[in-house]
Amino acid sequence: MIRKVSYMLLIALICTTVSADEKVIRVNNFSDPNAGYAISMLRLALRYIDKPYRIEISTNDMTQARVNEEVRIGGNLDLAWTSSDAKMEATVLPIRIPLFKGLLGYRILIINKHDQAKFDRVETLEDLKQLTFGQGRTWADTNILEANGFTVIKANKYPSLFYMVEGGRFDAFPRGVHEPFGELAQRPELELAVEKNLIVAYKMPFYLFVSKNNPELAHDIETGFNRAIADGSFDEAFMNAPEVKDVIEKANMKNRKVFYIDNPTLSEETPLDRAELWFDPKDLP
Repeated sequence: MIRKVSYMLLIALICTTVSADEKVIRVNNFSDPNAGYAISMLRLALRYIDKPYRIEISTNDMTQARVNEEVRIGGNLDLAWTSSDAKMEATVLPIRIPLFKGLLGYRILIINKHDQAKFDRVETLEDLKQLTFGQGRTWADTNILEANGFTVIKANKYPSLFYMVEGGRFDAFPRGVHEPFGELAQRPELELAVEKNLIVAYKMPFYLFVSKNNPELAHDIETGFNRAIADGSFDEAFMNAPEVKDVIEKANMKNRKVFYIDNPTLSEETPLDRAELWFDPKDLP
C-alpha cells in the first residue's frame, strides 16, 4: 500500500512539473473566418520548437480591436492575427511570416453582373483607374487604393457596399480572393457577380502578433515557422488548406491579368526580399 501511494505521488509530481514548464498561448476565435487557419499554422510552428506550449482557445464575443488591445496590454490574450501595417506594428509585436503568403493582397472584384463588358476593355493600369471602387471608410485598403490614384467611394457599413455596387454607385467592390464567393452566395437576391479576368495586387501581410513585452514567444514562433519553411512543411500546409485550395480554384488566379500597385502603409521591416514568403500566381501548376 505504501509503495502504491509513493508511486502515485511520484506520478503527480511529474505531472505537476510538466504542467509548470508548459506555457499557455491564449487566443480568441469568436466569429473569425481566418481563425481556423491561423491556429492550424500556429500549431505547425509549435511542432518545430523544443519548448512545451499549449494553445488555449476562447470564444468570447470580441471585436478585432478588442483582441488587439488585449494582446497589446498583456491582458486576457497572448496572441492575435490580422493584416498588418506600420501603425499596427507600432503597438504590438509582429511575427513577420505572412501566414497566407500575401494571398490576401490579391483582390478580385464584385461587380453588377451586367457590367462584365466594361472590365473586358481594361488593358492597362490607367484603364483600371478610370473605374470607381467602393470600400469601407476606415479600411486599410481604402488608403492603399487612394494612394495609388484610384477613385474610392466610401461607406460606413460593410453590407451597404453590396447594394451600392449593384445600384451603380461605383463600378467595383474589391475583395480578397477568399471573400466574394461566400459573400455572393449569402446574397442571391442581388444582381452581382465576380469579375472574370482581373486582379489588383499589393503586398498585404497577415501576421501573428504578440505583446511587445513578450519577445520570447515571438522568437519561438518565428523560429518554428522558419524551420517549417526550410523543410517545405509551411508551403505544404498553405497549399493544402481547404480555404486556400478553394480560393485558387474558384478565382482562376493563374489565368487572370494582374495589376500590381504599391502598399505605402507597410512598415520598413516587411520582409519583401524573402521571395519564399510570398505567393505568386505564376508559380501555380
